[in-house]
Amino acid sequence: MSGIGPGREVVAMSGFAGDRLTLSSPLLLAAGLLVTAALAWAAVVSARRRRSALAAAGVAGPGGRGAYLGTGLTIAAVGVLAVATAGPAAMVPVPRTAGTVILAVDVSNSMGAGDVAPTRLAAAQRAARAFVAAQPDSVDIGVVAFERGALTTARPDADHSVALRAIDRLRITGGTSLGAAITASLTAITGRQVVIGRDGTPPDLGYWPSATIVMFSDGQNQGGDVERAAAVAQKAGVRVHTVGVGTAAGAAVRVDGYHLQTSLDADTLTTIARTTGGAYHPAADAARLDGIADTIDLRLTVSDKPLPLAGGLIGLALVLLAAGAAVTVFRSGRVI
Repeated sequence: MSGIGPGREVVAMSGFAGDRLTLSSPLLLAAGLLVTAALAWAAVVSARRRRSALAAAGVAGPGGRGAYLGTGLTIAAVGVLAVATAGPAAMVPVPRTAGTVILAVDVSNSMGAGDVAPTRLAAAQRAARAFVAAQPDSVDIGVVAFERGALTTARPDADHSVALRAIDRLRITGGTSLGAAITASLTAITGRQVVIGRDGTPPDLGYWPSATIVMFSDGQNQGGDVERAAAVAQKAGVRVHTVGVGTAAGAAVRVDGYHLQTSLDADTLTTIARTTGGAYHPAADAARLDGIADTIDLRLTVSDKPLPLAGGLIGLALVLLAAGAAVTVFRSGRVI
């Protein structure tokens, strides 16, 4: 827990509204309250003795509750300081964007097409860099490059410069396997090899609701069972947002001396996104790609953050001390 030094005991107490109050030094609170109680007892005994002495001398003592107001305010200030010394903090739920994001970038031959200038891959790299730059430090970002297979080029890390360097290293190669992209991304998220059984049995990965996969691809798939891979991600609570890089008209690319026509397969990318609870984001030009960071909604997680209360309590104690001194001076005409 932040704000609590090593070796210090922390006690949590339930509040009226379900919020929690923590004390870093409950023993100091107990000691302070004992001192406050002792002072209150001493003040009561002293007041009784004084009244008895004045009555025995035939002198009328000060009457009414106001006679002891100054003393009461001073003792109350000591009690408040006792609570402040214990290091109280209220645990306040704070929503923040946090979790893990894997950028899965298609590096297959079709990503060399120029229907999105200058090429699909170059445009996707620029959009991926902009996405990384828009994320807070609380988000761990990793990078997976995929074609027929998939390779984790940067594991999830809060140091976003690692992801940026991995994005810059991406180069065109091979065919496309969207299923491999999803399983490799899940491997990077969970830290364990994700393999779908031959009979289609999905592995048990646990539940990862704060993890998201952002896939940049033209949707051309040449291998792997996309539906089963998407189902594994859905079961694990991992959303896949797909970004369609390309146009429906498409363009020709040169592969092994041949010119092949390639176009955007929006249907496949839409199916992946819907299966996992994500969304499909069409990006037929560089301008729309540049705005992807603003359209992809990462889930907010709610965490408890300690809000120190000692400062406010010390301020209240000072006010009580000042009020007690003022009452005493006003009634007795003496500072001491």
